[in-house]
Amino acid sequence: MRSSLFALTKGLPGAVVAWAPFFDIWKELAVIQDCDNVTTRPSMVVGTNAYGKPSVDTLNLLAFDFGAASGRAILGVLAGGKLQTQLVHKFPNGPVEVDGRLHWDFPRLLDELQTGLGKAAQAAVGPIASVGIDTWGVDYGLLDAEGQLLGDPYHYRDGRTDGMQQKAFKVMSAKEIFARTGIAFHSFNTVYQLLATKTQTPDILDRAETMLMMPDLLAYFLTGQKVGEYTAASTSQLVDVGKRAWSWEIIRAMGLPERIFTGLEAPGMVKGELCRSVRNKAGLDPLKVIAVAGHDTASAVAATPLTDADSAYLSSGTWSLLGVEVSEPVVTAEARKWNFTNEGGTDGTIRLLRNIAGLWILQECKRQWACEGISADYEELVKLGAAAEGLASFIDPDAEVFALPGDMPTKIVGFCREFGQSPPENIGQTVRCILESLALKYRWAFERLEELLARKISVLHVVGGGSRNGLLAQFIASAIDRPVVCGPAEASAIGNLLVQARGLGGVGDLSEARRIVGRSFPVRRYYPEAPGQWDDAYRRYERLLKACG
Repeated sequence: MRSSLFALTKGLPGAVVAWAPFFDIWKELAVIQDCDNVTTRPSMVVGTNAYGKPSVDTLNLLAFDFGAASGRAILGVLAGGKLQTQLVHKFPNGPVEVDGRLHWDFPRLLDELQTGLGKAAQAAVGPIASVGIDTWGVDYGLLDAEGQLLGDPYHYRDGRTDGMQQKAFKVMSAKEIFARTGIAFHSFNTVYQLLATKTQTPDILDRAETMLMMPDLLAYFLTGQKVGEYTAASTSQLVDVGKRAWSWEIIRAMGLPERIFTGLEAPGMVKGELCRSVRNKAGLDPLKVIAVAGHDTASAVAATPLTDADSAYLSSGTWSLLGVEVSEPVVTAEARKWNFTNEGGTDGTIRLLRNIAGLWILQECKRQWACEGISADYEELVKLGAAAEGLASFIDPDAEVFALPGDMPTKIVGFCREFGQSPPENIGQTVRCILESLALKYRWAFERLEELLARKISVLHVVGGGSRNGLLAQFIASAIDRPVVCGPAEASAIGNLLVQARGLGGVGDLSEARRIVGRSFPVRRYYPEAPGQWDDAYRRYERLLKACG
């Protein structure tokens, strides 16, 4: 694997050297040349959004949506109660291996950010009012006292957190951690990543002055503002779910330095102005950088056209996140047992959801087949899956064997054989096995969600890239025996844009934002087919899950 520029400079005095084009930004930050009020803002402002009052007829907005597998810059024009979007830049994303560890190539992400800003400037008709950034959760960067980044951020799939949950439970029980945070237990959660740093490279944590989650870290290099955003921070398992603020009890119990935790802002607050050097290079007029719902799923849920309390959502991409929007967290013993999570949402809402390994498994299969000289796009793979025999063999997408990169088709064959199933023998059968297994795992989570809510869910809205997969959507509708409504596919970017518009006074509340989505983007509907066959398959699937432990 290629080396990161940050890794090549490790050991140099004064922390890590940044990617060259961003030297000017750091100079600006040091002398406060044009990034006004370069500070770490300590105040906690969640729940006190001060959205602008003036009526706005037309707004040009720019959303950066960084996913775990790809990223995009999408230009939005809000006018006449409708939102139009234009993809101006798209780029791949993924981990790089450095010295046996998985990192994000942060210099390249900054490069893509600058490129997207330049392309947006060329595409926009009129000035762009603001920009917002959303990313995946849990990952973060550490800054030293001079505001320089202490190495490329680790990728959440890196194995350095092995054993860290057990270390944490020695100082605070899992029951208490869940009661305080409402967050499901995953080895990659920020709290366990920080414990790994404290245990394995304590000098890094000693030098750190600020921790910023990924969307806030990217925004820092645009504005100089060291401030966090609530929805992204909520994924860390370090935020008190009731107070919507950092849990100092957990932070102190884990022995983490309190100084690194910044204030948290609610979605819609203005982070600052875009730095002059970045602006000039892109050819942009002055514009605001707004704290959107920084966790990409929170942005996606904000743009999901939920109609009532009986609607659920599935954000489908590299990860699958199935849940509902609630006003108060659910931290019962059952929620903890089933590994449901309570993440922060827009307008003080809580996203009660189950995190399920999603299309990551198919992505890894596609990568492996490409390495073997078999090149096929997702549309071709879905056609092969549609032609294969149905409900033949299943996997548990959340099984540990599928968590790390590798030869995923071989892993699937090994899993099926281990649990007494005939394994898929070709690409089409493998694709069908993955998609049907996802649909059945969604049913498992769907049924437990209904138990937690003590009510039936009438419809499931699927958003994100996976909503384009009609075969998966039909499998889901049949598996859960409910209607499925698909779209919009770019929900994270759309939610990002609409929260920006709220911050600028162009949109009222969350309900109005969702009405705009309904007017602006078409959806596709799928209905259950062959429910008896799927019920039989689900009984087999339940036995498989029980055997998996």
